[in-house]
Amino acid sequence: MTSSASAAAAKPPRPSVWKSFAQPAAWTMFLFGFSSGLPFLLVAGTLAYWLKEKGIVLKDITMIASAGMTYAFKFLWAPLLDHWRIPGFVRFGQRRGWLLFAQIGVVVGLLAMAALTPAQLTPFVVATLIVAFFGATQDIAVDAYRIEIAPVEVQGALVATYSLGYRIGLIMAGALALILADHIAWSWVYVLMAILMGLPIAATLMAREPEVRRVLPDRWRDAMREGVIDPFADFFRRYGWHLAGVTLLFILLFKIPEQATIGGIMSPFYRDMGFEKTQIGAITKIYGVWIGIVGVFIGGAAVARWGAWRPLCASIVLCGCTNLLYLFVAAHPGNLVVLTLVISGENLTLGILGPPTVAFLSSLVNRQHTATQYALLSSLVNLPGKVLGFFAGGIVAATTYSTYFVITALAVLPAAALFLYLWPRFREAERLRAAGHDEG
Repeated sequence: MTSSASAAAAKPPRPSVWKSFAQPAAWTMFLFGFSSGLPFLLVAGTLAYWLKEKGIVLKDITMIASAGMTYAFKFLWAPLLDHWRIPGFVRFGQRRGWLLFAQIGVVVGLLAMAALTPAQLTPFVVATLIVAFFGATQDIAVDAYRIEIAPVEVQGALVATYSLGYRIGLIMAGALALILADHIAWSWVYVLMAILMGLPIAATLMAREPEVRRVLPDRWRDAMREGVIDPFADFFRRYGWHLAGVTLLFILLFKIPEQATIGGIMSPFYRDMGFEKTQIGAITKIYGVWIGIVGVFIGGAAVARWGAWRPLCASIVLCGCTNLLYLFVAAHPGNLVVLTLVISGENLTLGILGPPTVAFLSSLVNRQHTATQYALLSSLVNLPGKVLGFFAGGIVAATTYSTYFVITALAVLPAAALFLYLWPRFREAERLRAAGHDEG
């Protein structure tokens, strides 16, 4: 038997796709995905409808609805989830303890928003930020739980079921919330959303804690070094200052077109184009979400076939181009056929972009610092788009909606240029690592 044949024989068989999706962790991740998707829209897109109905001006709406920007800074407190245990939640374990703590925080924040309403704007904004903070904390805990609960070869199933649950959460917080708001007060809508959080809380209580032995630092100085300094320094040690810096710049730029069209600006845009809340909910939050799920599976298949880089390049360009489709909505206000076609194109391409993005970011992470580094990279990838969304209302007020969409589309050009610079350099690095393994 040749050496290559021996290696093939020694290689463990690939896991069954059915078993990967049937494992209990996959459906736990479905409920955790639901729990992550629900609060996100409630402090961003859906919230903007409530604010507009209360007479809040567009500039203030986009600023308040940019509470979701909190998600972009979650890396700042991500080390806590690796190196600190919450008093009163220790018995649930490191991961489940933080999950339960964050989920309860989301529920409390949603109930506070319902009780205060925008009539008490300052405390209402504080409650909104509480929901955003605990929602972002929950995302950190879910990512860490997913990585630690199952081996690498079945992570694809966990990401898929998480994505499905996430989009169901978006439907509840988007379409269902909008439809309900046509019939009941917004306060009761947010109370119902808080009640829905009971499902993932129950899943957390019943879930299995990952079997990862983690030594928590005894001294604050050790905790700062191991939890904060080392994860950041490690990235630059592995890639070098130049390649690491260019990579981070690319990460900052390539999702601007996506992030700039999912913030608070879209809700006023749809309303100003003459669409009713039920129409918006049905097309953008129900139909559009399912089209996005189709895109996710297309993106996943593309990554399996060609790896992360080629699908990432194609989906970045497609996302930038589809932002221009909103020019047709602006030119045909109130036209449901045009809106449906535009939402189809945008949500399909956004879904396709998801798996290559996750695969690319995951490939950059050192398994010794998974939670902190992944939180940092996933935060950076969303930050610039959210910053642009913060100023979206001012840009539209000074120009037009159409000009804003053109600006978001043009943002793809520097990202594409950086991609062309990075791709051959990463391919060469991967080739050298593979050669080193073969020689070893």
